[in-house]
Amino acid sequence: MKKIAIVGAGLVGSLQAILLAKKGYNVEVFERRPDLRKANLIAGKSINLALSDRGWKALELAGIAEDIKAISIPMYKRCMHAVDGTLSYQAYGKEDQAIYSVSRGGLNQKLMNLASDYENINYFFNRKCQDLDLKTNTLTFDNSESKEQENRIFDKIFATDGAFSAVRMRMQKSSLFDYSQKYLDHGYKELVIPANEDGTHKLDKNCLHIWPRGEFMMIALANLDGSFTCTLFFPMFGETSFDSLKTREQVSDFFNKIFADAVPLMPTLLDDYFENPTSTLIMVRCNPWNYQDDVLLLGDSAHAIVPFYGQGMNCGFEDCTVFNEMYEEANGNWDGLLSKFSNQRVPDGNAILDLALNNYVEMRDLTADPEFLLQKKIEAKFSKLHPELWLPLYSQVTFSNIRYSDALKNGEAQNKLMQEILKMDDIHNNWDSEEVMEKMLSLL
Repeated sequence: MKKIAIVGAGLVGSLQAILLAKKGYNVEVFERRPDLRKANLIAGKSINLALSDRGWKALELAGIAEDIKAISIPMYKRCMHAVDGTLSYQAYGKEDQAIYSVSRGGLNQKLMNLASDYENINYFFNRKCQDLDLKTNTLTFDNSESKEQENRIFDKIFATDGAFSAVRMRMQKSSLFDYSQKYLDHGYKELVIPANEDGTHKLDKNCLHIWPRGEFMMIALANLDGSFTCTLFFPMFGETSFDSLKTREQVSDFFNKIFADAVPLMPTLLDDYFENPTSTLIMVRCNPWNYQDDVLLLGDSAHAIVPFYGQGMNCGFEDCTVFNEMYEEANGNWDGLLSKFSNQRVPDGNAILDLALNNYVEMRDLTADPEFLLQKKIEAKFSKLHPELWLPLYSQVTFSNIRYSDALKNGEAQNKLMQEILKMDDIHNNWDSEEVMEKMLSLL
């Protein structure tokens, strides 16, 4: 029976460990950090994630979807907060469709606990991957507790060690490996809206709250304890940026002017702003994701993306689903399997990176734009009338398992068509007329 290593005990690594263990493999998972299950997770201090259909499919495959649903909060719509405090709402999909807010740390702990139920999964913490000998499949780890170096040989290696993957860095030195990275000129900072004294939420917990402000935005997702994790996405440098807001007075003036309705909900705003780190946003593309039949990159190590489609984790989980499906199709034959997986999946990794970047502009600029909101209303009506002909791009990405690369192409075609519709006479008053619906049919 093959011995498998997973480098990185995060979300994707722990899920892949469960799926491989269910097939009977002995799986060893190596993590550079201490055991997260022994850490004290502070609510509101870890980035919240939005679980959607692709993620749920993988969790169901692993038989753990119900366990995760118990620690998730459904969000049925966006709630946009205007500068003057006016609220407007936009449903994510049909009435019963939701994305689910879940704490990254809480989810990671849960997945590790569920993985530990398998006798053929073993975790090794405080192991920093230093090297990989691609000829012998030997991994070298620094053990930060014993201060010793450890060499271990495996039949197969999965790298789920994130955007700065040590395994991928070793693969980058092999021939014909393409790699590129790019930083967004925006970073992010975690803030918090605490619970009311009775433990209830200060805002509607079943919405993803957005304060769209053109060049930047803030979002808030609910936690189980009644708090909200807020994330400020903001330019790193420039006239209005993390670099320019240096004093408590400057931050206070800025928030009172730009996010006035949020300030009374955030009693620890200034402390959080100066105590929490400013983090960067990196995008990674590479090809191939495999080295021969021996090593495979999954998750952020293969395709780090910006978080604006809520698909980073969902895409990583879908990697696990697609690998599992291809493994089953091959009846457990590993010959050529990793190359085949890479060839199929790389275009989807590139597509979701492009989609996420486009969605940032949509979230911070367009959610407050009347033309954009009108377009979404027309699309929703047409989709309701002709569901077999039109699935909005957001629904293709979030509420379906259509390949990301196909969704990107479909979305470009839909947007081109919608620009024609928006040019129609008196479209703002006649948007839901039969004439508009007929015109869409004819253009399709």
